[in-house]
Amino acid sequence: MNLTPESKVLIQGFCEFISSTHVAQMKAYGTNLVAGVNPGCGGQELHGLPVFDLVEEVIEQFGAIDTTIICVDPYDVLDAALEAIASNIRQIIIITAGVPPLDMVQLLRKAEACETLVIGPNSPGIIVPGKILLGTQPSEFYTPGSVGIVSRSSTLTYEIAYELTKAGLGQSISVSIGSDAIVGSSFLQWLQILDEDETTQAIVLVGQPGGGSEEAAARYITEAIDKPVIAYIAGRQAPPGKTWRQTGTLATVIGRDPNFGTAQSKLAAFKEAEVPVAERPSQIPELLRKEIN
Repeated sequence: MNLTPESKVLIQGFCEFISSTHVAQMKAYGTNLVAGVNPGCGGQELHGLPVFDLVEEVIEQFGAIDTTIICVDPYDVLDAALEAIASNIRQIIIITAGVPPLDMVQLLRKAEACETLVIGPNSPGIIVPGKILLGTQPSEFYTPGSVGIVSRSSTLTYEIAYELTKAGLGQSISVSIGSDAIVGSSFLQWLQILDEDETTQAIVLVGQPGGGSEEAAARYITEAIDKPVIAYIAGRQAPPGKTWRQTGTLATVIGRDPNFGTAQSKLAAFKEAEVPVAERPSQIPELLRKEIN
């Protein structure tokens, strides 16, 4: 991974998922945004960035690109991501929500073959506080420190960061893996990344109803993670049998245990793994201090 202020960053697309405010915030934070790609708009300037028709044109002018932030229409995400991979961009953040699941299957097969890290879809991106902002997370909620955050949620990610900041607990890396039906990188991958990261001392994992990724994470924490982990599961009061629209998990519950994907199932998994679970975001700093001390 290359998450430094020197990393060259590209934005593909300028649709509803990103605004001039987000672009300005990334620039103000020191992110090295070099250009945008918007087919048909080559030669123009949007949000203070030179715009090209093709990714390869950006690379011809600026050299190798480390990360692309994709903000195109959901049905154009696959083409945009494949274009990035073909141009040897190995970190892809998909802000766009509602990407067709079969498109994601195709993309992830290609990404795995090319050793490309995909974050999202439906993700506000990554922030390394004090160093780089990639996406739409509000940087004012963060402060540099040693707590890593990995989340399926968007707004809860930075709500929890704000609770940590208020309590004097800075953050090392914060990432939302996204909450579409199929996403790129998983809880397991990011738990491993944070466990190996020298600046991270403890990890906060934020889950929500739908799917089985939190249950898999709980097992993985028991088997492979050495650093302390605190969990928080949103939606505890969600009615049984209901799925959160943005998680797109209806198909995954057919033929499974009735408890599959519920908040209760996830809470039980973390209890079995002896991972402390906060009842509310404001309780997370207190639990972290107990684990760190």
